[in-house]
Amino acid sequence: MGTRYRVEHRTTYTYDDDVTDSYGLGHLVPRELAWQRVRDYGVVVSPDPGDVHTDVDFYGNAVTYFQVSAPHTELVVVGSGEVEVAVPVVDDALLARPWEQLRPLTSGGGQLDGAWRAVDFALASPAVPLHAGARDYAASSLVPGRAVGEAVTDLMHRLHADFEYDAAATTVTSTVPEILAKRAGVCQDFAHLTLSALRAHGLAARYVSGYLATEPPPGKERIVGADASHAWVAVWLGGDEWLALDPTNDQWQNDRYVTVAWGRDYADVPPLKGVIFTEATTSTLAVSVDVAPLA
Repeated sequence: MGTRYRVEHRTTYTYDDDVTDSYGLGHLVPRELAWQRVRDYGVVVSPDPGDVHTDVDFYGNAVTYFQVSAPHTELVVVGSGEVEVAVPVVDDALLARPWEQLRPLTSGGGQLDGAWRAVDFALASPAVPLHAGARDYAASSLVPGRAVGEAVTDLMHRLHADFEYDAAATTVTSTVPEILAKRAGVCQDFAHLTLSALRAHGLAARYVSGYLATEPPPGKERIVGADASHAWVAVWLGGDEWLALDPTNDQWQNDRYVTVAWGRDYADVPPLKGVIFTEATTSTLAVSVDVAPLA
């Protein structure tokens, strides 16, 4: 059907004193989708957790819950398996609709099939306010009557050109106003700013978390573990159809993207989060992601 990958996402926490209890929640298993098949995928936790539970969250994402009660100074969580990905197919007729017709909170857009499911993604969320600066920035792309595919792609091109990818410019808690002011950030920031710009104009757009298979420079071998988690955006086109695009890399989603989870913003779908009980005063975090193409 498409390109096959072997994916491994390894997270290692180390502490300078025993952790007596650790509760974790992970979005580490990719979604089954029309363009994506997931095979032999699982999550392994070390030390062995006393309790592990898998479920599906409000947005249909696979979630793994675990509890490690044995004292430990290192916790390792590995999500791994095989995924086969094709290029998502988007109907040209949907892309040609004027963008104003696709706002689920308006009387016209609200009558479209699937509008009730899209409404949540047209509202502000904790990390994505309906920011006036983001709305103004998007206005020259979202001109009246413009086809939605053309409008949002133009916005993506402009963001990629006007904002610099800079890992030192922001943190995981940086806000949309800060990103606008610095004109720099990482993929999470590019996604949050794009969401704010689109939602401020009434469009429904969701935050997508996953992996992007990287390509080594010509003549160089792949560096195992050098890939990373990635974030991009999907815009509602009506029904259950979405256009996924990546402002960080200035392209629509293709068969190099592995979709893990989606939500309103990063806070809905972090790879891992949790609570620990410990008297440790220092800790370290190491993350290794590998997306290896298979023959």
